Amino acid sequence: MEDSEVGPGQLVLVATPLGNLGDISRRALELLERADVVYCEDTRRSSTLFSAHQIPVTGRLRALHEHNEASLCAQIIAQVASGQTVVLISDAGTPGISDPGARVVRAVAEASLVVTTAPGPAAVIAALTISGLSTERFAMEGFLPRKSGERATLYEQWQHESRTIVFYESPQRVVATLAEMSELFGNRRMALAREITKLHEEVVRGTVREVAAIVATRDVLGEIVVVLEGASEERVLSDDEVRDALRDQVRSGATTRDAVAFVAESLGLPHRSVYQMALELRAHDNA
Repeated sequence: MEDSEVGPGQLVLVATPLGNLGDISRRALELLERADVVYCEDTRRSSTLFSAHQIPVTGRLRALHEHNEASLCAQIIAQVASGQTVVLISDAGTPGISDPGARVVRAVAEASLVVTTAPGPAAVIAALTISGLSTERFAMEGFLPRKSGERATLYEQWQHESRTIVFYESPQRVVATLAEMSELFGNRRMALAREITKLHEEVVRGTVREVAAIVATRDVLGEIVVVLEGASEERVLSDDEVRDALRDQVRSGATTRDAVAFVAESLGLPHRSVYQMALELRAHDNA
C-alpha cells in the first residue's frame, strides 16, 4: 500500500494548521479528501480549510465538540467497525491536545479498532521550540484552572518542577495570570507566544516579571501559549531547610519581614510562600 492510500476501518487523527493554511501535509490533504466522514469542532471553520485546498465537503463534515463527544463515541465505533475511514480534526493543531478527541480515541482503541495519525502542527510543540528555553523535558498543563484555589495548588507544584512548563491561556485572563505568576516566579525566564504562524505572530521573552509588565501595558489578542522555565535543581529545597534558614535569621536579630526577604532572595524562592512559612513557624514557636 502506498503512503497516500488509506486502509479501511480506521480512525485517523489529522493535524491541521495553527494559522497558516499552507502548514498541512500532502498526506493530511489526501486523507481529508478520501475520508468517508470528517469530525471537526466547528464545521464553518473546517469548511474554510477544505475550500482553501479545493477539497469537496459533500456532506462529510460532522461537528464533534466537548458537549457531544461522549454521545458520538458509539456512532464512530460503528463507522470504523464497518470499514469506514473516519478522520478527526480540531479547529487548529493536533486533535486531543486541549481539544476534543481523547475520549473518542480511547473508546475506539478499547473496541480493538485501528487508531492512527497524520501528524503535524501542535501549538504546544511550536511554542516550546521557539521559546529559547530547555526542550529536553517539559510538562504540558493545558489551560489553567479558573478557580484561584486550584491555580494556587498548581503554582505550589511548579515551585519544585524542574521541567519546562507549557500551558495555554486566554487573552482575557493572561494579564491577571502573569501578575499572579510574577509574585511567585518573578525571576524565572519565560516566553509568551501569540498567534503562532499567523500574520501577527509575536514571541515576548524575558523574566516572568518583565513579560508581565509588558503585557499589562497593552491589549493581548489571539491564541496564546506560555512557556515557563522550570525550577533550578539547586533551588529545590525541603521545607525543613527553609525553616532552618528562617530560624537562623531570626536568631541573629532579624525581624520576620527582614528574615523572609533575605531567605526568599538568597534561596530564589517565592516571597509569598516563604512569608507563609514564617508565619506558621512563628505561631508554632510561640505556642
